[in-house]
This record gives sequence, structure tokens and C-alpha cells, in this order.
Amino acid sequence: MKAAARNVTLGIASIAWAAIVIFAPAGTFRFWQAWTYLAVFLILNVSLLAYLQRADPKLLERRLRSPAAEKETSQKLTQFAAIALFTATFVLPSVDRRFSWSQVPLSVTIVAYALLALGFLIIFLALRENSFAAVNIAVEPDQTVVTTGPYARVRHPYYSGLLVCIFATPLALGSWWGLLTFVPMTVLLALRIGYEERFLNENLRGYAAYCRSVRYRLLPLAW
Repeated sequence: MKAAARNVTLGIASIAWAAIVIFAPAGTFRFWQAWTYLAVFLILNVSLLAYLQRADPKLLERRLRSPAAEKETSQKLTQFAAIALFTATFVLPSVDRRFSWSQVPLSVTIVAYALLALGFLIIFLALRENSFAAVNIAVEPDQTVVTTGPYARVRHPYYSGLLVCIFATPLALGSWWGLLTFVPMTVLLALRIGYEERFLNENLRGYAAYCRSVRYRLLPLAW
């Protein structure tokens, strides 16, 4: 019961944060895309938290670490920059709603929700396979290279799923302008991946061979 209450609390807290950064800049609660997004996001987020709490509580603990857990200052700054960009992914559509800069067709919004679900599915599959997918870059004493599931296709499937969600979010919120955050977030994740792979090559046995076996980092046949 305590674990379930914790999951609900974390889910509600994330929704409360999202609600503030969406509705405050919009200046209105008459924003059906936002209400729909928050409901879908709550269901997906709480479901993921509940799964991790039941199946892999140690991974959940690793996922809930603060960005301050990073040892390198550059990576702490990268984490905080990612949080700022992720916040902007909500704020820009909200400002767009206030000033009616763009209109997204309903059909595109529906596709965006399908992409959002796909992104969460990729994230779920990545976390299910890799119990060491901590929010900070580190190597645990008993850590091994994961080569199964989505890791057989790309080396960083969690980031792949995250980028799908970031791309889908502005469209689900009815904004074309919100897509402006996608490019800098992709660049930031690419820099993060570069550092992470250098670290893992030096500190995780077998990772260099894994990189030679699985060529692509985020997207098969592309990069």
C-alpha cells in the first residue's frame, strides 16, 4: 500500500508540475488539449512507476536520483539544461495557445498521442531490460552490458523513446511552435550520449565490443 501511495504521489506531483507550466503561460483553463494531455500523461507515468516499484524497485530508486548525483560538473549542467528544455516543451505550446500563433489539425493531435504512447513503450522496454539505467552516469559493481530487447537495435533506447515523447508533446498540445525545442534537445542528448559512451568504454567491461556489434545509438540505419 505504501508503494502504491508513493507511485500515485509521484505521478500527481509530476502532473501538478506539468499543469503549472502549461496553464500558467496560457492564462486560461479552456485548453482541452492540455487537459487531455495531462490525463494521458498521468496514466502512462503512474503505470510506469507502478511497474518499476513492483518489478525493479532498485531501478526506480536509481531513476529518482537528483541531477546533483552526477559526478562531473559538465553533466550536472547538461541535466539541468535538459530539464529547462523539457519545461520549454510545455511552455511554448502554452504561450502559443495564449496568442494563437498556430493551429494543429485534430488528425495530427491524434497521431501525436499515438507517438506519445509509442515513446513511453520504448522507454518501458528499455527500463525492463536494463536494471542499471540510472538517471546519472555511473557503473555499479555488478553491472553488465545489456544486449537484449531494444538494446539489440540501438545503444540508447531510453533516449530514443524520450525524443519521441518530446516530439509528440507540442503536437498533442496543439502547437507547431513547440517543436522548436526538439532540435536543441536532440543536440543536448547527443552530447550526453557522447560523454556516456566514453565513460562506459573506460569503465564497463564489454561495452566497447557491444558498440562494435550494435552500430546505432538512437535510430537504426541513421545514427
